[in-house]
Amino acid sequence: MAVKRRAPAKKSPAKKTGPKSAPSKKPAPKKTAPKKAVAASRAPAAKSASRRADLGAPIDGFFARQPPHLRAILEALRRLIEEAAPDAASSIKWGMPFFALDGVMLCALTAHRAHVNLVLVGPPTAFADPEGRLRGEGRGRHLKLTRLEELPTEAVRSWLRTAVEVVRAR
Repeated sequence: MAVKRRAPAKKSPAKKTGPKSAPSKKPAPKKTAPKKAVAASRAPAAKSASRRADLGAPIDGFFARQPPHLRAILEALRRLIEEAAPDAASSIKWGMPFFALDGVMLCALTAHRAHVNLVLVGPPTAFADPEGRLRGEGRGRHLKLTRLEELPTEAVRSWLRTAVEVVRAR
C-alpha cells in the first residue's frame, strides 16, 4: 500500500512589522497661466470674433420676428422715425434696429418680452418731457411702451425732431 504524502505547506510571505510607508506624493504644481497667455487675455478681442452675424442687416427681419402686439408698436415708431428723418439709414446693430444720419446714431428700437423701447440719443436735457415718460439719464433717454394705445404720438414726433437737430448740430 502506497502512502500518500501531503504537499508541503506554502510559507506565507513575511509580514513587515515596521510602520507602513505611505506612497510618496509630490505636491501639485500651482495653476498659473503662462505670461504669454496672461498678456493675450488682456489684448483686445479680434474683430471677427466679436462681430454679430446680423450686423448691418436690413431691419425688416427684426420686425417680422416680433409678436403681433409688439410689432404694431414697432411699426408705428418706425413710421414716426421715417417721417422725422426720411434720409436716415437703418440697419441692425447689436441685434436691434438703429437709425443714423450721416453715420451718427439718431435712435434705436428694442423689443423685449413685454415691451418696446424707443431709444433717443442726445443729452437728457435736450428732450422736453413734462409728463415724465422718458427714462434714463445717460447719453440718451428711452420711452418704454407695452401697448400701442400708450404711444404719445405728438411727444414722440417732437423728441425725434429734437434728436435730428442734435445729430445735425454735431
